[in-house]
Amino acid sequence: MGKPSERRQTGEQDLFRSRLDQIINMKHELVRLAQAIDWSVLEARFGTVYSDGAGMPPLPTRLMAGLAILKHTFSLSDEALCERWVENPYFQYLCGEEFFRHDLSFDRRKRVGHPT
Repeated sequence: MGKPSERRQTGEQDLFRSRLDQIINMKHELVRLAQAIDWSVLEARFGTVYSDGAGMPPLPTRLMAGLAILKHTFSLSDEALCERWVENPYFQYLCGEEFFRHDLSFDRRKRVGHPT
């Protein structure tokens, strides 16, 4: 288990899906924010808080940091954040997704530090 595996831009094409960076406005404020953040520093600093143990593997640091940024920037509840994340490609791009997702990449019922 251990540290979360971070998503990396692979540059690979998926025959049935378009990459987010091909369908969104790369001048959008959330894209510019994502490009301005040094995600490797966050991973180095906060990736160490993950410990080995039983259960599901931890979520990627960029996803967790991105969700926290979005939640506080837009004053969203956990539920509203999850609803908007599913429908907003800019939210997903900020959180490190490479392709648009139609579902959550995490279980919103489980909060950090709280079992189901």
